[in-house]
Amino acid sequence: IEEYLLDKKLRVLVLRLRHDLPELRSDPMLPHRAATLCLHEAQGRHIPYDFAMDYTESTEQFCSEVVSAAYAQKGIDLWMGVSYISGEGLVSWLSALGARHFETQEPSDLEYDPQLCVVAEWRDYETLYKDHGDNAVIDAMLEEADEGQPLEYDWHLLPVARVAKAYSVVLNLMGEEGPVPEGMSGTVAARAQWLNSQHERRVAYVMAEAAKFHKNRGYRPPYWELVRLARESRWR
Repeated sequence: IEEYLLDKKLRVLVLRLRHDLPELRSDPMLPHRAATLCLHEAQGRHIPYDFAMDYTESTEQFCSEVVSAAYAQKGIDLWMGVSYISGEGLVSWLSALGARHFETQEPSDLEYDPQLCVVAEWRDYETLYKDHGDNAVIDAMLEEADEGQPLEYDWHLLPVARVAKAYSVVLNLMGEEGPVPEGMSGTVAARAQWLNSQHERRVAYVMAEAAKFHKNRGYRPPYWELVRLARESRWR
């Protein structure tokens, strides 16, 4: 069984290879072998994070590649449908964070792979509602990106980010993890920090206003209202 976590404590979707796949008929232990291969590779070598999002080469890996690379070695090509990231603002921001490949394996695409079937699902309502607030802010920020808003950073923190990167490089050479991930520059780390701080600030505003909406009207705001609040949060 492949446990597929879309987000910690948000949703757990358990997917399993269909029992009638030819590969599984000939080798019922194939999922176990793929999982064992994945574990042995993680224990046997250092695997840098693939910020470029290149799923065709697995020396470096991002989240989806961990699964797809292991199954590919056992003859199963997962993610029969991949995502094409084409939004101008999204591409611009992802590029600023190190992405170079925009035809790639998005985690949610795995739900639509006909080779798999859903065998269990768990959701947490309160966490999903909080996720709606998170997503509403992202939608509003990407609208701004489409309008030409660059992915910024606090310039006065850039020297700090570069020192943190140098410290991280030393730790990486010693087999340890540093504050700035391997493969991420100090400038990119500063951009990621700016994005995270802006997102947290705006989500706090949206959820506070959503609580007022709930109190006044007796029901929680629909998603389009959350997006309106997220747009408003830019100036608050």
